[in-house]
Amino acid sequence: MKSILKIWLIILAGAAAGVLIKQDSGYILLAAGSYSVEMSLTLFLLMLCLIFAALYLLIRLWVHTYRLPGRVRQWYQQRKTHRAQTAMTRGLLEMSEGRWQTAEKRLLQHAPNSETALLNYLGAARAAQQQGAQDRRDSYIRLAHAEMPSANIAVSLTQAELQMADQQLEQALATLQHLHKVAPKHTYVLRLLRNLYEQLGDWEQMLTLLPALRRRKVEPAADLDQLEQKARRAILKQAVHTTDQLTTVWAKQPRVWQHNTTLLGDYIHYLQAQDNHAEAEKILYATYQHGWNTELLALYGTLDSAEPGKHLKQLETYLPTHNTDTNLLLALGRMSLRAQLWGKARDYLETCVNQPEAPLDAYRELGRLLEHMGEPDAALQYYRQALLTDNNPIRLPAEIGHTDRLALQQPTREEPAPHGAIHA
Repeated sequence: MKSILKIWLIILAGAAAGVLIKQDSGYILLAAGSYSVEMSLTLFLLMLCLIFAALYLLIRLWVHTYRLPGRVRQWYQQRKTHRAQTAMTRGLLEMSEGRWQTAEKRLLQHAPNSETALLNYLGAARAAQQQGAQDRRDSYIRLAHAEMPSANIAVSLTQAELQMADQQLEQALATLQHLHKVAPKHTYVLRLLRNLYEQLGDWEQMLTLLPALRRRKVEPAADLDQLEQKARRAILKQAVHTTDQLTTVWAKQPRVWQHNTTLLGDYIHYLQAQDNHAEAEKILYATYQHGWNTELLALYGTLDSAEPGKHLKQLETYLPTHNTDTNLLLALGRMSLRAQLWGKARDYLETCVNQPEAPLDAYRELGRLLEHMGEPDAALQYYRQALLTDNNPIRLPAEIGHTDRLALQQPTREEPAPHGAIHA
């Protein structure tokens, strides 16, 4: 609509100018020295317009000619950029198809001309990694660093991932420790360090890292609690070789962890392995002064106590409120055995095995006691129950010894016997 209106206005203006010129075309005289030029005003104005148009065209032509080399260079650069972008796309597709060698060449072919040369080099590094070419991989990583120094974290993270995937754990550790100094709050750096310390079994460093993992909420709090327990158990296990080292490591544990049932149970086991039953007994006794702990009860009976009768009386004080606790009954039975109270031991162990989900050790201890008391048949029965407890045995025919009563399907001519079968 606007274009039509403009055309009409031009037509009207031209018509008005034509009417005016027809009525009075005007007169103009140009004189210079002995020369003079006479012409109508209309012709003069027309010549001015033509001269202006010619000058305008000449100037435009000169500007285009002046800018032509730059435009050619720009077009050529755009063409190279487009080719580089196409090559990167095809290279990434070939990587997804597992064509590592072709993908590596494709990504490097136009990398210098690519607007995302960093991604080209990182992709080529991954392709080289898949071919086992660590030297080429590292050279591409260096090129990526040089291409964009500001992307140091992204490039170093890729380098660490590739090193970990190639089991170059020491190199990956150096890379990640450097990254941790540069970006101590980076969540992914912390997660990779956590995984690497676990692979290396460096539990001391894991404990040092745990506060940062908690602050940044790298994993759920419950998972980090389990990780800390795993780390402390591993450190305690590594110290089991000498008594002094074991007690020193235990003394360094925070008080809350010294009351952790799992960790405390490990420590008592290690003390027993070192024949330090007195210290184990002292710790267990102190634990029960602070409250009931059914998980540690079973350890009481395994202690080589010098005063089993004393501990037996101590344990029996819990019977009125915990008379169905299988761990308590097993501990009472074992402590009675150490005190050579055979009848009492038998009563406690029989009561234990009659409880739901009785521990296997109760069956074994009772079977061993009955065997030594001259009751081998009864002992065998409890041994058998111990073998069948917590299992899901395959159901067998009632008379498995009589093969003539079993419905065995013999191979027929229509259904040949399997290859290698033995015919009667």
